[in-house]
Amino acid sequence: MMNFMDGGNIGAAQTMANDIGINFSIHDKLNRPKYNDNSSREAGLLASELSRRIKRPADIYIDRTPRLIYIDIPTQNGKVATFGTSLYRIYSTSTEVFIIWLLGAILIVSVLVSPFIILHNRSIRRIAHAANRFGRGLDAPGFVPTGSREIREAATAMITMKERLDRYNRTRTDMLNAVSHDLKSPLARMRLAIETDSADKNALLTDIDRMSAMISGYLAFARGETPEIEQSTELPPMLLRIARDAAPDKRIITEFPDTPVQFYARPMALARAFSNIIENAARYAHKIIRITEIDAANETTVIIEDDGPGIPDEKKADAMRPFVRLDDARAADTGGTGLGLSIAQTAIENHGGQIFLEDSELGGLRVSIVFTI
Repeated sequence: MMNFMDGGNIGAAQTMANDIGINFSIHDKLNRPKYNDNSSREAGLLASELSRRIKRPADIYIDRTPRLIYIDIPTQNGKVATFGTSLYRIYSTSTEVFIIWLLGAILIVSVLVSPFIILHNRSIRRIAHAANRFGRGLDAPGFVPTGSREIREAATAMITMKERLDRYNRTRTDMLNAVSHDLKSPLARMRLAIETDSADKNALLTDIDRMSAMISGYLAFARGETPEIEQSTELPPMLLRIARDAAPDKRIITEFPDTPVQFYARPMALARAFSNIIENAARYAHKIIRITEIDAANETTVIIEDDGPGIPDEKKADAMRPFVRLDDARAADTGGTGLGLSIAQTAIENHGGQIFLEDSELGGLRVSIVFTI
């Protein structure tokens, strides 16, 4: 375009300028401001690059109100060529607008998110404080899981762990008390018989057998479950076999589904748990033991009932504690170490289940075991 102007072909230069949407005019002299806008933010780079390419000075003036830009370039015949166009064609504000919008969005998000972050941090601090107290063997009164779902789950898991540790400590104390109490009487009886020369061999052997049975029960409880591979398990055959072995002289009523559910479990541990519960029912039942399995979409429930004397409501919680024997269980004809239901509860909880003691419509105890599948 400058070559056309220098050669005097103004019409060709005019046509080329109009084709690209630029206003073009030739002036002998212009009344411009004293200072141009070559150093402005909008036109600085354009001015230097344009002067370098056309090898002559280029003066840029910006009319900011209508957002127009004028470029004055001297021609070789002493005149001034003026090019005018919109400022938006050479300078885009999209970057500035983007930065402003970005900063605004960050500010808005920060204002909205800050309360949640503060609440979550507060919940985490409360969990840390409670964990510190739990680690020192203290309780954390008023501690309730709060915050997001993940934080509440972590807090609930910590509370569950604390309850299990407390239960373990209580069990250890109860075991020591039970060992001391249960072994003291036969040892004193044996000592008295020997010192008075009234020892009876059969009586001594009977006391020794009872002590051996008690010690075996304590050791089995202390060892817990042995490692076992999970297998696909179906409950009705297992329950029926245990019931027939434990109560051959009782009437056994079963209510099983036609197609019982199968789930992965440790069969030996589960059989040991059900054996303790069914043997307990057989010990106290008068005539009837009823075993029911109810399968649902995501859980299966096993109910074991008997027509015995049952357990009073105020003693049901104690019946689940290890080494605790209710008054009726202390009789000589029932015996026991008070570990049956506790061992069963531990095995069932290790399978993700729960155990409940209720009153049965048969008149005795109703033990409900619920497994999530």
